[in-house]
Amino acid sequence: MLEKRVELEGMKVVEIEKCRSDIKKLREEMASRSNSNFLEDSKKLTPRRDVPSYPKYVLSQQTIDALRKPTFDVWLWEANEMLSCLEHMYHDLGLVRDFNINPITLKRWLLCIHDNYRNNPFHNFRHCFCVTQMMYSMIYLCNLQEKFTQVDILILMTAAVCHDLDHPGYNNTYQINARTELAVRYNDISPLENHHCAVAFQIFSQPECNIFSNFDPETFKQIRQGTITLILATDMARHGEILDSFKQKVDNFDFTNEEHVTCLKMVLIKCCDISNEVRPMEVAEPWVDCLLEEYFMQSDREKAEGLPVAPFMDREKVTKPTAQIGFIKFVLIPMFETVMKLFPQIEEVMVQPLRESRDRYEELKQIDDAMNEVQKKKSENLTMGGKKK
Repeated sequence: MLEKRVELEGMKVVEIEKCRSDIKKLREEMASRSNSNFLEDSKKLTPRRDVPSYPKYVLSQQTIDALRKPTFDVWLWEANEMLSCLEHMYHDLGLVRDFNINPITLKRWLLCIHDNYRNNPFHNFRHCFCVTQMMYSMIYLCNLQEKFTQVDILILMTAAVCHDLDHPGYNNTYQINARTELAVRYNDISPLENHHCAVAFQIFSQPECNIFSNFDPETFKQIRQGTITLILATDMARHGEILDSFKQKVDNFDFTNEEHVTCLKMVLIKCCDISNEVRPMEVAEPWVDCLLEEYFMQSDREKAEGLPVAPFMDREKVTKPTAQIGFIKFVLIPMFETVMKLFPQIEEVMVQPLRESRDRYEELKQIDDAMNEVQKKKSENLTMGGKKK
């Protein structure tokens, strides 16, 4: 029995080593892949199958109801189930009916979207689903179908689906500092967001994925412009400029004013893009780990390449509480409270959870600080003891 146990323990060690080596290979592959040309694999832009064959999940009434709320648990679903949920949203909002979208084309388009999100820790297909589901729940919560045209609703949903297509897992700062192909192509102006737009419309240029094929040229032009405007608005470098513009309009907001409506749509996609902390703690917290993993991959690479490293991305300087407190206090709460002026109904289900999240992370930080203080005193005492000897 002992021999058997020793043998099993030995096998475990071998398996662990194999796992480590597999992870190392995967990391190297991801790094070389993000270095290589974007979208080399043009096959990704065409759907994998002639007739989409992902299983048609029959969504239960419970799922259908939950899907309309910010509390929806986005971790419970596999890719095929998320695709079925996205398909349901387009049908449920009346977009398929009102715009005569071919249901098979919708399926193919969604499959193609899925294939063009990379397996990054954070900026992946589940993030795309998260952002779109939050947009869908805000459309219901704020009764946006009563305020906006169906074209506006289509733009909001489609921009959410496409907003991070083919994200390489390294942000604009890295692209610009490393002088990547994307930064050169887009002259350092929102290189990633411009790329997401370009990939989105490369996909629409495939007839079998073009959900807009029945639109007249003028409406298509309007949707294209609207979608591009919203995806470009997700560049956080423009956060202050976009929020200030909205603040100037919000007190005398006019839903018949096109400029006002466009500004609101830009703020809505921004809210959805960074809305994880609105969700229940058990749904929100894993996303922080995912984001930090992606940040650390970037900062490790920046150090290796001799590029500047942002403190909030440095594994030696950042903790979960420090990463979240400032972001929730100075970015999320002010933006959602401004939207609340127009839609008071979001306070209970969106703004209050943000305040609770801020308080929880501040408590965690106090505990961390106290532990660090204890640790510091211990090491000081050890040092003093050593000197006395």
